[in-house]
Amino acid sequence: MTPIFIAGPCVIESADLLDEVACELVRIKQKFNIEIYFKASFDKANRTSVHSYRGPGLEKGLQMLGDVREKHGLKLLTDIHESFQAAPVGEVMDVLQIPAFLCRQTDLLVAAARTGKIVNIKKAQFLSGLDMKYPVEKAQESGAKEIWLTERGNIYGYNNLVVDFRNIPDMKAFVPRVVMDCTHSVQRPGAAGGKTGGNREFVPAMALAAKAFGANGYFFETHPDPEKAMSDGPNMLYLKDLETVIASLL
Repeated sequence: MTPIFIAGPCVIESADLLDEVACELVRIKQKFNIEIYFKASFDKANRTSVHSYRGPGLEKGLQMLGDVREKHGLKLLTDIHESFQAAPVGEVMDVLQIPAFLCRQTDLLVAAARTGKIVNIKKAQFLSGLDMKYPVEKAQESGAKEIWLTERGNIYGYNNLVVDFRNIPDMKAFVPRVVMDCTHSVQRPGAAGGKTGGNREFVPAMALAAKAFGANGYFFETHPDPEKAMSDGPNMLYLKDLETVIASLL
């Protein structure tokens, strides 16, 4: 199966940021003739602190993402956190993503499946790859035509994650498309004093290891200046480095 790539800033910060990242994704897409989905969140409902920036919200965020499609022709992916968001998001997005910590929420899975769009279910930090059989069944039995699963690491003590790459072939027993979330897998949740830390230097190796275990999708959050990003900066790739990492996987 031809690999796909998902990339974009963690959260919608501004139209200028979306445009800058989208321009680079289009350039990379054309250079390598690959399939890239643009990803950004309209609401980060799971931030460490109540004071953290969450995004522009559903209505404005969907409008801004729709503008990316209209201007750049990229396919779109975003996450939903509540079942009522599925229908309006499904009118704009190509892929609806279920956050890892919500992958057992039946109503959310059912609502996403009923949109008829691709449903990308991220594996919870407390589940094994084999456990993802059940979220897949919920989405399938609710009418989902295409389901992806995404590996993003497991809780390993406090403020740390570890990746068991055996989860990738385990999940491929249930769905043909398994994505490696290369940037969230190097997070250190809540480890940076009221916000999440991370180790972006390990992202390229995470991607190559996932390829060795059979991943056929790769997820990268990326930003022109991660040190100034409003969410997930420590684990995001510099936008200038994205091409090199993607090239290593082709």
